[in-house]
Amino acid sequence: MSENLFEELQWRGLVFDSTEGVQELLNKEKVTLYNGFDPTADSLHVGHLVPMTQLARMQRYGHSPIALAGGGTGMIGDPSGRSSERNLQSADQIEANLVKIREQLSALLDFEVKSNPARLVNNYDWLSQIDMITFLRDVGKHFTVNYMLAKDSVKGRIDRGDEGMSYTEFSYMLLQSYDFKHLAETYGCQMQTGGSDQWGNITAGTQFIRKVLGKPAHGLVYPLITRADGSKFGKTADGESVWLDPARTSPYRFYQFFINTEDSKVIDLLNYYTFLTRDDIAALAHAVETEPHRRAAQKKLAQLVTRRVHGETALAKAEQATAVLFGGSLEGLDSSDIADIFTDVPSSELPKSSLEGEGIALADVLAETTLASSKGDARRSLKGGAMNVNNERVGDDARTLTLSDAIEGQFVVLRKGKRKYHLLKLI
Repeated sequence: MSENLFEELQWRGLVFDSTEGVQELLNKEKVTLYNGFDPTADSLHVGHLVPMTQLARMQRYGHSPIALAGGGTGMIGDPSGRSSERNLQSADQIEANLVKIREQLSALLDFEVKSNPARLVNNYDWLSQIDMITFLRDVGKHFTVNYMLAKDSVKGRIDRGDEGMSYTEFSYMLLQSYDFKHLAETYGCQMQTGGSDQWGNITAGTQFIRKVLGKPAHGLVYPLITRADGSKFGKTADGESVWLDPARTSPYRFYQFFINTEDSKVIDLLNYYTFLTRDDIAALAHAVETEPHRRAAQKKLAQLVTRRVHGETALAKAEQATAVLFGGSLEGLDSSDIADIFTDVPSSELPKSSLEGEGIALADVLAETTLASSKGDARRSLKGGAMNVNNERVGDDARTLTLSDAIEGQFVVLRKGKRKYHLLKLI
């Protein structure tokens, strides 16, 4: 690590904006800071990993991080960076989501270290206790409507002129400011962090604390990551979110998401998501320039992030699954792994009963797939050693398929040459 935390954040490209005095504060004091995470789903996604990693980075420098789970504000919905209003969540939905999110935060933050343990708090615990009259008197009177309308998160929605913004979302800024004040009073929290779309909410909170508590408060925001086409980072090419929960995005698909990072983005992501040194990242940047086909930077990124989120065992399996597409062994993979790996390859169904006993001629099966144009073509490919069953080469044109070839009785993986696959689904 660099001796200077703010300098490290700067060279990593993580300082999009900050309030005056943040650099001196981080470099001279041990600070308590927080970042909020709204539980609008039962899992965080890879976009959330940026602030999660920075909380962990700051903890390594001796600062005390607070992860705020927005059980209260999650029922309202943050308008920042959105063109339409979120669907409101019930208390039961929020609570179920929080259980999962707590586990995911624990993968990066150390809640047990004695000197500066991380904390996990839920703003429902205090927001649910304040009544409307008290809130309007003690919080609302410190914010003018003109001030709130000038914020980008509000202005962008109102200027659209179609759906506009409900009073519910309009009040979000006040609730977030109240959170900051509560954490300042309860834990001595001096700073809030977040994505650049949170700048308006964060600075509203710093001003609120100065007015009410008469003490300084600070904010620091990170750049939002976008894909090459300008869309928000965190979704696959098909528009599916990449979740941290392995039940929603498998470790293999999680690994694949990062290993498929564009050359133009991979060094930024190494800076944002990893703890590699400046020299290590410079070496990988050189590799991108001189040997892009080796994808060394993407492999390192996928390896480090997958290990941190899912653990060593899941990483090993993801790497094995990736190797399978290049002819690696299928040993140890179950049917769910096979379905995940080969979800995008051509497939067809075959009655499982046809594989009973002596089975069915492989040439006959191949002729009905995308791998051979006829039975004759299939036999020639088999005899020439071009065909593989479950990534094991076949050199016999009389080869049959039997139930012993079926992976957990459900799949047979056929391959021609190096990368041309067809998946048989047994029914």
